[in-house]
Amino acid sequence: MNKKLIILIFILCLLFVGCSSQEQTKYQAEFLNLFDTVTQIVGYDENEESFKEKVQLIHDDLEVYHKLYDIYNDYEGINNIKTINDNAGIKPVKVDKKIIDLLVLSKKMYEETNGYVNIAFGSVLNIWHDYREKSIDDPENAQIPPMDMLEEAAKHTDISKLIIDEENQTVYLEDEKIRLDVGAIAKGYAVQRVADSAKERGIKSVLLNVGGNVCSIGPKPDNKKWNVGLQNPKMDDKKPYIYKILLENESLVSSGNYQRYFTVDGVNYHHIINKDTLMPSNYFDAVSVICKDSGLADALSTAIYNLPYEEGLKLVSKFENVEAIWVFEDESVKFTENFNDYVDDKVK
Repeated sequence: MNKKLIILIFILCLLFVGCSSQEQTKYQAEFLNLFDTVTQIVGYDENEESFKEKVQLIHDDLEVYHKLYDIYNDYEGINNIKTINDNAGIKPVKVDKKIIDLLVLSKKMYEETNGYVNIAFGSVLNIWHDYREKSIDDPENAQIPPMDMLEEAAKHTDISKLIIDEENQTVYLEDEKIRLDVGAIAKGYAVQRVADSAKERGIKSVLLNVGGNVCSIGPKPDNKKWNVGLQNPKMDDKKPYIYKILLENESLVSSGNYQRYFTVDGVNYHHIINKDTLMPSNYFDAVSVICKDSGLADALSTAIYNLPYEEGLKLVSKFENVEAIWVFEDESVKFTENFNDYVDDKVK
């Protein structure tokens, strides 16, 4: 393999599976070059080389989506989300079907979440992104964006200005100032598509974690479910996880205030911006969603993080086989009726 892939492989344990004469060894891989986050893959295989081959396939599939859904960088020969933004108000852009499919789903999720998942919110999110980057680089002069700047940008967030021509496979932004930001759904959607592809290739037992978007493929070789720690948003070294979640062909996606934030006058400002206030949401420290589809889990985790608990619970209840947990600032929790079915140490 000649790919420039940062991988750390660790032989963690031996596992004897069923009556098979083949020993299944647990391996872990990690790389840092996709979706601006850490990707971890845990799997069981007969040998390290076989595991590396599977990891390379998963990496390469993820890289395709990473480049297509990138809003910051250009890639030779690829029309991506940035290309669409760069041509706002100018012309339609011919794109890969993977972009069309994501945008169609995103429009559907906009309707189903009453606008709390809005990929046309990029003009506002771009401002917060720029202020966050500058403030992290120069914390002594950290600032939050002026409200009048945010309000002006919010005038250009109408998703009806996103024109998708599925037949000709083109995308056009009618408003020259509108910008797409697919961060609320793209990573989860990509993870699910890659997991589906891995299953089709015969990969039967892998846990994929792309920056907190956790997707399980099958059970472990001993037919036990994957055990995934649910991050403690307080980032307490003595208690890094608040629960252990059991997954098998399911996804766990979390949204919270403990990542991608900057500090101004002692106040932390995270990256999940509420469409109503144009400020970071402050209802909870974190929320997590469990369901069969990582893309749906990603979108819903963003939506319910931006809603009061009662409204978020009502939204989640509209979807079948979706469970959620809300973690409040005082460390209390609330959860959906069947959330306990996924918890190793049951919620009291």
